[in-house]
Amino acid sequence: MTKFAPVLILIVAGAAWGATQPLAKIAVSDGYRPLGIVFWQLSIGAAALGLVCALRGTPLRFERRDITLYIIIALIGTVLPGIASYSAAVHLPAGVLSILLSSVPMLAFPIALAMRHETFRWRRIAGLSLGFCGISLLIVPDASLPEGTATAWVFVALIASFCYALEGNVVTKTGTHGQDPVQVLFGASLVGALISLPLAVITGQFVNPLAQWGAPDTAILASSLLHAGAYTAYVWLVGHAGPVFAVQISYLVTLFGVTWAMLFLGESYSPYFWAALAIMLAGLALVQPRPKAALVPSRAGGHIEPT
Repeated sequence: MTKFAPVLILIVAGAAWGATQPLAKIAVSDGYRPLGIVFWQLSIGAAALGLVCALRGTPLRFERRDITLYIIIALIGTVLPGIASYSAAVHLPAGVLSILLSSVPMLAFPIALAMRHETFRWRRIAGLSLGFCGISLLIVPDASLPEGTATAWVFVALIASFCYALEGNVVTKTGTHGQDPVQVLFGASLVGALISLPLAVITGQFVNPLAQWGAPDTAILASSLLHAGAYTAYVWLVGHAGPVFAVQISYLVTLFGVTWAMLFLGESYSPYFWAALAIMLAGLALVQPRPKAALVPSRAGGHIEPT
């Protein structure tokens, strides 16, 4: 393996993860509702990650504490943020969704302070402040969002970021009970699919892709597979290049998300948007975790600490 392999894998994984935001926009373009999308996202992800676990010889464990962990990660790592993000995706440009996703590490810091497994650091407070400034640039100027878009949807999208930030802190506190991140995500995806299926059916949001396969169905399939592949690549990077190197994927996910939205969805943005992007990336740089505490991101920006 060449010395450039980690860099190449980092870029490819960042590009893949960044594509999930524009794909989310496509997934909701034909009237699909959040719970129906979440169910298939989890089911496809569980199948892909289950194959990875089988090839690695790392089967799931089903002790009580493991099942409890799967349920927690499923709820605050996919089901609840999925409802929020897919609801917001109907109204917000994919580029804005990508910027808001970079707020996860910023929101994770005050939660970590409240849970007492982080110490007060002015550098990270400065990053948090920049994050709020970036969000303000998106919602205050009239030119930042498409005409007629209610700014309330920005805060709906931020619910997803808050859930991901909470997820990382909860897992940091509880640990993964000796399982690696891919195992945990596989178990959470499996449990999440079992939770979201009856909810989707009861609320009339179930999606039947066999009825008429279209672009939204392709987007759901592609997003699920890209996420599973990028996540597996990221775990590999943590093991071979270290968490400090691998966590730089946060920048690439945001930048690629914006780029793909411009190239494939034809989105264009105001100067306020670009200023918000620059400020959010600067804030992200300031709140990056310490070398020994670098976290492994899970679904769309959530975090699971490696064991």
